[in-house]
Amino acid sequence: MNEKNIHCAIYQSPIGNIAIQGNKDTIESILFEQDVQETDYKGTSVEQGYRQLSEYFDKKRQTFDLPLVFNGTEFQNKVWSTLATIPYAKTISYLDLSVKLGNRLAIRAVGTANGSNQHTIVLPCHRVIGSDGSLTGYAGGLWRKKWLLEFESGQKQLELF
Repeated sequence: MNEKNIHCAIYQSPIGNIAIQGNKDTIESILFEQDVQETDYKGTSVEQGYRQLSEYFDKKRQTFDLPLVFNGTEFQNKVWSTLATIPYAKTISYLDLSVKLGNRLAIRAVGTANGSNQHTIVLPCHRVIGSDGSLTGYAGGLWRKKWLLEFESGQKQLELF
């Protein structure tokens, strides 16, 4: 990080509190609250993250433009970068994501990297589903994954499998 001061905002979303943490210039994580305290974040990248999440939940934003820091392996960073390319209200299977990354046999590794995503919603891991259309795996809970997919699609008909 460029600066040692860590700033934190707690965004109160319809599906739970989201902690946005970072420094003046970059965002380290955006996660469902992990027992952290809000600090002064005005004038930092964290404020920008807070504003963009608010716009997303107000249906005024479909993509994010934030200075994210990826703290993973080369493979994880590649998976996370690819997540950012999944269009709003669209889904992709773990298999399709593996193929897109150049290795159809990497399904489990893709799932593990997806589960380690430190920038929930912004890097839309909730848009990755099973090949049969099932809602599988989401660090924030399957009920949140279902809610987010329904929110983006404008439909209230997804089933949990």
